Amino acid sequence: MHLNVLITFLFFPGFDNNRTSDCTNTDPSLKEEIGKYSVDLLSEELKLQAAVAEDNQHRADNALLEAKKLSSQYQKEAEKCTFGMETCEEAREKAESALVEQRKIATLWETRARNLGWSSD
Repeated sequence: MHLNVLITFLFFPGFDNNRTSDCTNTDPSLKEEIGKYSVDLLSEELKLQAAVAEDNQHRADNALLEAKKLSSQYQKEAEKCTFGMETCEEAREKAESALVEQRKIATLWETRARNLGWSSD
C-alpha cells in the first residue's frame, strides 16, 4: 500500500491519493494491477536513469580523452618552441662572441696599420 502511494505521488503529482487508496481497497485485483504497473514504471525509470548516466559517463570519458590528446599536442608544440628558442639563443651567443673576436682582430689590424703610417683622414 505504501508503495502505491509513493508511486502515485512520484509519477502522478496532484493526483488525489485518497481516491487511489479507496479504489484499491475495494478491488484487490485492481490493487495488484496498480502495484505491478507501479513497479514496472519504477523499473523503467531506473533503467532510463542508468542509460542516461552511462551516456553521460561515455561523453565525459570521450571529452577527457580529447583533452588529453590536445594537451599532448600542445606539449609537443611547446617543446618544439622551447627547443627553437634555445637554438636561437645559442646562435645569438655564438654570433655575439664572434663579433667581439672580429672587433678585436679589426682593432689589432687598425693599430698595425696606424703604426705603419696609415691615416683615416
